[in-house]
Amino acid sequence: MTDDRMALVELLQKSGDGDFLRAVAEAVLQILMEADVEGLIGAGRHERSADRLNYRNGYRERSLDTRLGSLQLRIPKLRQGSYFPPFLKPRKTAEKALVTVIQEAWIGRLSTRRVDELVQAMGLSGISKSQVSKLCKSLHPRRRGTSMNGSTPSSTNRSTASGRIYGSTPPT
Repeated sequence: MTDDRMALVELLQKSGDGDFLRAVAEAVLQILMEADVEGLIGAGRHERSADRLNYRNGYRERSLDTRLGSLQLRIPKLRQGSYFPPFLKPRKTAEKALVTVIQEAWIGRLSTRRVDELVQAMGLSGISKSQVSKLCKSLHPRRRGTSMNGSTPSSTNRSTASGRIYGSTPPT
């Protein structure tokens, strides 16, 4: 526990005025998760004990959106079973709906810049190209707008000078 206090003191000294509260919130939540996992395992980190029930197996990243901004948390993984912090809630229905909106925009061939603008209009900080790709990776190839061999289904499309894509006959 002394190490945790020292880490918190170092964090207070290093952080500037801008992200101070967010950094403190991340540190406190991380300390809570570490203490919770130690209780579940029956031993501290790198501690040998006859009472040990399980072992750690790294971390997984999870962002938590709060009023302070997006907090980047490292959730401990266990070798056997799983750990989910009690203060976090599993992904909500609203988040699943957001993923669906992003996937539909991607299927509709909206550019990643437009998808990012759409996400920002919905009140989030934005989304990167790689995040869009990860969310849409699970879609079936036909649903993604490509055939099984990787080519687009309608190769007869034409684009006008304005960049709009039309079918085999351009608009009049």
